[in-house]
Amino acid sequence: MLIKGLQKTTLIDYPGKVACTIFLFGCNFRCGYCHNPELVATPENFSYSENAILDFLEKRKRYLEGVCITGGEPLMNIDLEFLRKIKNLGYKIKLDTNGSFPEKLKKIIEEELVDYIAMDIKASKENYEKVVNSNVSIEKIEESIAIISDFPEHEFRTTIVKRFHNAEEIKKIMIWLNEISKKKDLKYYLQGFKNSGKLLDSGFSSEKNVDEVYLLELKKICEPNCKEVIVRV
Repeated sequence: MLIKGLQKTTLIDYPGKVACTIFLFGCNFRCGYCHNPELVATPENFSYSENAILDFLEKRKRYLEGVCITGGEPLMNIDLEFLRKIKNLGYKIKLDTNGSFPEKLKKIIEEELVDYIAMDIKASKENYEKVVNSNVSIEKIEESIAIISDFPEHEFRTTIVKRFHNAEEIKKIMIWLNEISKKKDLKYYLQGFKNSGKLLDSGFSSEKNVDEVYLLELKKICEPNCKEVIVRV
C-alpha cells in the first residue's frame, strides 16, 4: 500500500472526533484544482510504511479516537488487512472516496472496517467528466451514492469552484442526489476552493478562493433537499 503522508492530529476531518489523517497515493481522476498533484509514484513520495503508521497509532491510543483514510483516491490501493489492524487497535475509521470503486466500498462495509464514509460529488452527472478530466462510469458513481446513502454515518460533499459550480449546477446535483438516494436523510457539505498555489493544472493558478457569502447562497438551494447542509470555508 502506498502511503504518501500523515497528519498527526485533526479536529475537522472526522466530525466529532479527535483523529489523524493518512494520505494514500494515487487517483484515477484529474481534477485541475486538486491540491495533491503528484501523478507518478516514486520512492520519495512515500514518507511512511504501514508498520510506522501502526506504531504511531499504538502510541497515540490515549489521545486519538479516529483515523481518516484519504488520498488521492484511497480505494485504488487500500489494504483491508491494514484497516483490520487499525480497528483492532480500537480506532474508528473514516474513509474518503470519489465513489468510483463501489465493489471495494461494499466489501469494506460488509467486513465492518469503516465507521464513517465521505464521498465527493464533483458535479452534476452531465458535467462530471468535464470537472474530473477523466472518463467516468456514472453508473459506478450512482451505485456508490446509493450504498453510502444507506450507511448510518456518512456525508456527501462538493468542493465549490466558481468556474464549475453556480446555482444552476447545485440544483442539478441536488435533484440527482435525491433521485439516487431515494430522499434519504442526506448530510451535505459545501467546501470552498482554496488556492494553495500547488495545483494539478496550472490553468487554475489564478482561480480565486471561494468565500463564505458564495457558499451560503448555495446552501439555501441545498437545504430543502437535505437533512443537514454545512459550509466549510
